[in-house]
Amino acid sequence: MASTLNPYLSFRENAREAMAFYQEVFGGEATVSTFAEFGMADAYPGEGEKVMHSQLVTPAGFTLMAADQPSSIPLPETSAISVSLSGDDDAEMRGYWDKLSDGATIVEQLTQAPWGDQFGMLTDKFGVAWMVNISAATA
Repeated sequence: MASTLNPYLSFRENAREAMAFYQEVFGGEATVSTFAEFGMADAYPGEGEKVMHSQLVTPAGFTLMAADQPSSIPLPETSAISVSLSGDDDAEMRGYWDKLSDGATIVEQLTQAPWGDQFGMLTDKFGVAWMVNISAATA
């Protein structure tokens, strides 16, 4: 198996909703497994239906994973990590931006950046920070 590096997002109790949203944004196939399905319901009483692991694999080759953090494990309130999404297909990238913007806090509008690309930053409705960069056309 080749090595991979992909975001793994942690939520308190809305991982299922977040992954459904990301599936709408990026397309692809999502899988969702609960704590109960993994036989962990007794270890986390009352949380058996929370998401223990979910994975979205998109047609563009993106892989995004997420889970609900059990209430007995602290969930950091903020993170110094942003998910960076870059590409040169203007329509595709703007489509992602537009969908991610639904309910988001726009940190920086998608606009011309000093390095020549289109760039924007937002925090989506689930609290995940995104940076979107659309590469400038090359001559």
